[in-house]
Amino acid sequence: MSARPALLGILNITEDSFSDGGRYLASDAALAHARALAADGADILDLGAASSNPDAKPVAPNLELERLAPVVEVLKAEGIRISVDSFSPRVQQWAISQGVEFINDIAGFPHEGLYPELAASGAKLIVMHAVQGGPSSQRVTVPADEILDRIIRFFDGRLAALEKAGIARDRLIIDPGMGFFVGTIPEASYAVLRGIQTLKSIFGLPLLVSVSRKSFLRVLTGRKPCEAGAASLAAELFAARMGADFIRTHDPAALKDALAVTAVLDGKPPEA
Repeated sequence: MSARPALLGILNITEDSFSDGGRYLASDAALAHARALAADGADILDLGAASSNPDAKPVAPNLELERLAPVVEVLKAEGIRISVDSFSPRVQQWAISQGVEFINDIAGFPHEGLYPELAASGAKLIVMHAVQGGPSSQRVTVPADEILDRIIRFFDGRLAALEKAGIARDRLIIDPGMGFFVGTIPEASYAVLRGIQTLKSIFGLPLLVSVSRKSFLRVLTGRKPCEAGAASLAAELFAARMGADFIRTHDPAALKDALAVTAVLDGKPPEA
């Protein structure tokens, strides 16, 4: 295993996220959880104010900004590294203006009109693949033996478009998607996890994995989202062993501890 992956702590400032919708909708609750995630070992906080699960309600950009703004302002002042998770061009423009370190788009930055502003910014871009072709909530079935080819074709086109627009390649992070983003068949997500090294070899870019509490793990184990910690950790450790550079998680404390133990077992000195 290479150096420890950077951990993105998930902060859903939403009312209907599949795992913890409504718990952190109030700014005070969001800030308390953000600080707890950072204390537990999150290197970056990934803030989302609009849920992307298939049963979620649409959220207007104005409402996203109302939810994000007070939390981002405080966390920036406290020196915490921030990722804004949004597929709204307006929210992404705002995130650029706030100087956040990362922008995470589940639609993979399809809006070419925003490319000049993205190119002029300093934020790293997490470019995610989704079989829906964007933030659609529809459920799509893709055979597991076809998913890697679809992911490769997507990144071939999207990365080329972003670079052509002047966005430096060293600012790009690829996320192949997991769960319903790679289809309704659970085995598709396992196929993507097994294909991490292939994707890194083809594109030569940092890769992010987000498996925490996802449905493909719950189908296998029969667990509810709040009970899926062990399954999530197993998948996250596998992703780290395959070379994932960033892991987005609900439980950075468990993952940080597990990575530390794994590193020592691999013969590496403990982190200071």
